[in-house]
Amino acid sequence: MNVEQMIRYFEQHDGGYVSGEALSQELNVSRTAVWKQIRKLEEKGYRFDASRRLGYRLRSKPDSLSAERIQERLTTVSFGRRIHLLGSVDSTQNVARQFAEEEAADGTLVIAEQQLSGRGRMGRQWVSPAGKGVWMSMVLRPRLPIHFAPQLTLLTAVALCRSLRTLTGLDIGIKWPNDLLIEGKKISGILLESAAEEERLRYVIAGIGISVNLEEDDYPQDLLPRATSLRIASGAAIDRTAVIASFLNEWEQLYQTYESSGFEPVRLLWEALSVSLHKPAVLITPQGKIEGVPVGLHDAGGLKVIESDGTERTVFSAEMGEPENRD
Repeated sequence: MNVEQMIRYFEQHDGGYVSGEALSQELNVSRTAVWKQIRKLEEKGYRFDASRRLGYRLRSKPDSLSAERIQERLTTVSFGRRIHLLGSVDSTQNVARQFAEEEAADGTLVIAEQQLSGRGRMGRQWVSPAGKGVWMSMVLRPRLPIHFAPQLTLLTAVALCRSLRTLTGLDIGIKWPNDLLIEGKKISGILLESAAEEERLRYVIAGIGISVNLEEDDYPQDLLPRATSLRIASGAAIDRTAVIASFLNEWEQLYQTYESSGFEPVRLLWEALSVSLHKPAVLITPQGKIEGVPVGLHDAGGLKVIESDGTERTVFSAEMGEPENRD
């Protein structure tokens, strides 16, 4: 079956319904074959309305990315100047790591239209349907000791939050350490994985997943109370090319500030954008549970927490939640 022929047939009907019988006659295939092809197109990011009485209607087509169009909007020196734009991959992290081991330059970017095994922090699965979000990983080669790696995670979160707020006008905040939230629901995740040698970073793979144009039916039901997208929150489709380019521009600019002025500017920006500070919280760390009130960032990138007895602790790795209501 000619997929392009099917899409053209729908486009000729200008958003109207087309019966399964008409499609099967036009394409000279069975109605079962038509249904199977529509399912495959949906996996690629096409969206259809289906009616027993009326047939099928093409609701939307995937927003295809182009490396050339992204780079036309960049003001960067290295970030995104080498782009590997792929279709479907297991994880952009895995692909970018392979490039890094093959000596890919700083700023080399891997973007996929779809991830089959996208992952977030703590090994969680990340929903990454085709044509709906930004699923990308970038190779960084910072000249830093390994213990500064947490600062890079926070820097990336600040750059992404600032760029998305500017682009969309949405009230987006950062939950410790690097989740981006809108009204308590997650719209982005950031995962930095590093390779080190003699206590210095060889490279860092910065993975970013942004739920741009996902709709409610793209999410598993159990995720809807905790996840959203820029489209759901704003009520309109967002240009993915603009999302990527504006983020890369902001990211490199902040990275250059970090290299010249240290962590302090990043710390102040993170604290200003955070939704995690000055509220009671429970932090699950590798060493156990901590209850207290986060009050700011440590100079090394950890979270400063005041416990109930007034003791201040610094946490570098934790899962944050709210305390249970004890009333």
